[in-house]
Amino acid sequence: MYMTNAIACRYLQDAFNVPLVIQLTDDEKFLWKDLKAEETHRLAYENAKDIIACGFDMSKTFIFSDIDYISHCTEFYYNIIKIQKCVTFSQARAIFGFQDSDNIGKISFPAIQAAPSFSNSFPHIFGKKFDIMCLIPCAIDQDPYFRMTRDAAPKLHYPKPALVHSVFFPALQGPKSKMSASDANSSIFLTDTDEQIATKINKYAFSGGKDTVDEHRKTGGNTEIDVSYQYLTFFMDDDERLAKIKEDYESGKMLTSELKRELIGIMQKLASDHRTKRAAVTDDVVKQFMTPRSMGFED
Repeated sequence: MYMTNAIACRYLQDAFNVPLVIQLTDDEKFLWKDLKAEETHRLAYENAKDIIACGFDMSKTFIFSDIDYISHCTEFYYNIIKIQKCVTFSQARAIFGFQDSDNIGKISFPAIQAAPSFSNSFPHIFGKKFDIMCLIPCAIDQDPYFRMTRDAAPKLHYPKPALVHSVFFPALQGPKSKMSASDANSSIFLTDTDEQIATKINKYAFSGGKDTVDEHRKTGGNTEIDVSYQYLTFFMDDDERLAKIKEDYESGKMLTSELKRELIGIMQKLASDHRTKRAAVTDDVVKQFMTPRSMGFED
């Protein structure tokens, strides 16, 4: 889960006072990556600490690992196999682009990601209710999974889940590049130090400014392609300040170095605050979030 998705989920939880279920697809990582199953399972618990550090309400939040929950909840597995029976291999191949060389685990996985869309996959939260509507905030690359889910839902007499798509963050190198966990300089990580954040932004953040100071002062910068400004639209809470930065940068009053300085300060504080909060998340706290339990929504 990206930080922006976590922030959006927490806002929705607070605004609507609803239960939040967060699926950790440790099985997917095992099937797609060159990692042992035990390692992807361990990483899921580390990811849970990052999620919990975003400030979710434990009384209304259930986080689960697929590897753990499939063995715990029969109702969840029932929904998985029901979905699998609704989707042909031909359909799955058309949706996800599976090849003959793909392992069969990849082919069966979409049903596992789809099953949490239905409330009766979580009897400890919703009892036997199967008609609770589900809202899924997700990145646009997850859309194929839930288009498949929406197609399967009527066949199972379940309500179709609704989606809120988040846009992709541009990589630091610009809108035509792509973030990658294997390229440490393509993005800013919550584990980065203040020095690393400053270096990444100053050295790699694609600029919409001009080649010289004189030219920039005369014609201004382009906020549409400037990565530092694009990041500020996600993380700067002060809309008036953001509008002033846009005006000053586009007019040439603000230089690229000054714009980057604005972003560096915000990102350093965000990462520092997160590291502090994550350090306070103990294994016992993780266990509480990941233990199936009633949340008072059964009635």
